[in-house]
Amino acid sequence: MVARAARQRDELSTRRLRRDAAVHNRAMAPLAPPPDSSALGRFLTLADTAEVLNISASQAYALVRSGELPAIKIGGGEQGVGGHWRIERDVLEGYIAGKYEETRRRNLWNQAEFADIPELFADRDR
Repeated sequence: MVARAARQRDELSTRRLRRDAAVHNRAMAPLAPPPDSSALGRFLTLADTAEVLNISASQAYALVRSGELPAIKIGGGEQGVGGHWRIERDVLEGYIAGKYEETRRRNLWNQAEFADIPELFADRDR
């Protein structure tokens, strides 16, 4: 009875990432569902999300806990103890698109901010 309880505690709801695989060297997983999308379902686990984003599961958990990546918690008690986080596939795609847009805007801002610098020092050459 004790051995079974200990084994159940050690098992995770999501598969563990291999510790020997370097996180930054893993191939990116395809985000688009295969033709039979009913096999994968609408929601992703934290491990699946981490794999898509090519980050660790703890980093994916931190994104969810901070609210940066919207997710829902399935199961657990009324106090929110236990349960499993799930990220909707469409929400993750929107998050990724938002990050691309954020980067694009930051780059445009940086280009505009430094565009006039050569003009400031043009008088020194004369």
